[in-house]
Amino acid sequence: MSLGARRNNQAPFVTCPPAADFDGHFTETVVERLRLALGVRVTVIGAKASHASFPLAAGSCVLGSGPDADLVIADRSVSRSHVELSVVNGGISVRDLGSRNGTYYLGNKLERMTLPRGASFRIGGATVFLEASEEQSAGAVFEGTELGGMLGASLKMRRLFTVLKRLDATRVPVLVTGESGVGKELVARALHAGSGVTGPLVSFDCGSIARERVMSELFGHEPGALTGAAEAQRGVFDAAEGGTLFLDEIGELPLEVQPALLRVLECGEVRRVGSDRTTTVNVRIVAATHRDLAKEVREGRFREDLYYRLAVIKLEVPPLRERTEDIPLLAARFAAATGAGPLPADLVEKLKEREWPGNARELRNVIQAWAVLGTLPAAPKALGSIDASLASLVDVARPYADLKDDVLERFQRVYLTELLTSVKGNQTAAAKLAGMDRTYLGRLLVRLGIHA
Repeated sequence: MSLGARRNNQAPFVTCPPAADFDGHFTETVVERLRLALGVRVTVIGAKASHASFPLAAGSCVLGSGPDADLVIADRSVSRSHVELSVVNGGISVRDLGSRNGTYYLGNKLERMTLPRGASFRIGGATVFLEASEEQSAGAVFEGTELGGMLGASLKMRRLFTVLKRLDATRVPVLVTGESGVGKELVARALHAGSGVTGPLVSFDCGSIARERVMSELFGHEPGALTGAAEAQRGVFDAAEGGTLFLDEIGELPLEVQPALLRVLECGEVRRVGSDRTTTVNVRIVAATHRDLAKEVREGRFREDLYYRLAVIKLEVPPLRERTEDIPLLAARFAAATGAGPLPADLVEKLKEREWPGNARELRNVIQAWAVLGTLPAAPKALGSIDASLASLVDVARPYADLKDDVLERFQRVYLTELLTSVKGNQTAAAKLAGMDRTYLGRLLVRLGIHA
């Protein structure tokens, strides 16, 4: 996605433009390949329609209230034949057919315009979303077992690799979904590497920043705009100029910040906190979440228009339990990273029997533990039993902060005791397994009164 694009002096919009708009790096062949790989699904919100989601792979379709329209919209303010949509190089051509009430994009009336996949426009009281779809994709499945640092011999992973390759040399926005630990950031890295952009890949975790600082971290701030902010600071959009911005855990983004992010996506303009002027940015967006964003939209916790803007392409990374044939490949790589030799065959078979609720991240940690201990750590208990144990500790008469500190201290005590037992009191090995600084581990042991 190229933010800040302009065309014909009309309202600014975000676009996946034709070859000439990609700074001269793209050819008509690439754009044609993308057009064939990515179809469009037309979705109508705010009014009843004859199809919940209408596929458009090639040719054109007419939206209107009349019975002869390809997609009939039951809205009195929509003309019988209101607007025509066609898939063209660079996006979707939207042509108003002389409607009574007009067709509007970003609040501006249009007669004919090419919009990108992921855009939306209004006719009458209805909003029409143009979603990208890979349903029309054809061709062989990716034959290798590695792409962009990701490993996978399973059919599910090779299908994911196939789509990633089809997205090479493009900058369409992508939403990556999947459970925690499956490797969503690796997908973002592969997309960035294949995009051909010259700028950096910048990552931003939407769930790790205090709510009152999210706007500042995203868009930057001017001196004095925040308490203690003596100097100006640029945001991650500025830092990612000319490259890719990876918005991790986008589902955690506060609802009050979402309109500002949508505005940047629509217009390509950033306004720092405390500033009265805007600057244009050129950034490709990849977002990721472990949440069901469609459900979040239905329940009012995530803006629908922002969802469609981010999810031009939706990629799901399958959990490790659904691709056990990938475990030997991943385990061998993780073992090599620790300096260990080849894994014993019986150990690999034991790895394939586990459920892996923490996915590839959990597998990596288990291999690291094996490299230190020489044996596999026990599989974790089922989450249901953990939830039941936590529920038994809850005392609603106690303040939240006090009870949280109490439970956390109990966890630390049990964890560190088991950790030291597993390494026979070797604090250096324990710190390596826990992924913490050796000095910090020592301080924790003293505070909790735990002796090696």
